[in-house]
Amino acid sequence: MPTTTYAHFRDVPESAWRWPSFSPAEIASRREGAIRINTEALDKLQSLRNRLGKPLIVRSAYRSPAHNKAVGGAPRSKHMDGAAFDIAMSNHDPVAFEAAARAVGFLGFGYYPRSGFMHIDLGPARSWGDPFPPRATPFVAEVAPAREVLADSRTLKGSGAAGVATVGAAGIEVAQEVLAETQSAILPMVPYLDTLRWLFIALALLGIAVTIHARIDDWKRGQR
Repeated sequence: MPTTTYAHFRDVPESAWRWPSFSPAEIASRREGAIRINTEALDKLQSLRNRLGKPLIVRSAYRSPAHNKAVGGAPRSKHMDGAAFDIAMSNHDPVAFEAAARAVGFLGFGYYPRSGFMHIDLGPARSWGDPFPPRATPFVAEVAPAREVLADSRTLKGSGAAGVATVGAAGIEVAQEVLAETQSAILPMVPYLDTLRWLFIALALLGIAVTIHARIDDWKRGQR
């Protein structure tokens, strides 16, 4: 396997890096920033990224001998050859990920479900660790916010005046800040600021009342 080693990932020439989904910093040793570019391994990593169509979060790639020893790595770890990667499973289905990794040519697999990552390397063919437990879904589905978007409320959709009042209430704080910042430019209005403050408060209370009414109305409709 052709490899090139640099004392620090910042020393890698831009022309020598051809893997668009990854940066030298992601692949470098976490201890001192040294990097060993293993072109075959990185080509397969990029192929895996392309095949899966979603980001690969690299927990660990190249390890310098000192870093490998510090983290308790195997004495002949493939990480020291730049031929191994630990990939987080937070955004992948482990079963689909492993199948894709095997398809692009990775041969060694280490399973670390408690730590949430899978080790892949270029061989020899072997595996270790406890497999990831089956998942009902590939990964946790996004849950819609519990709070309903106010603009989607049935009541507000049917009442333009109520919607205007609510939006106006939401902008009161911004309006007050603008007035405070520009007082020097509107000195003639100073005698009326107190009146405006009470007007803002009244609008805010009106907006809150409309919002509460909308929520109650939606709740009643849901009970029918």
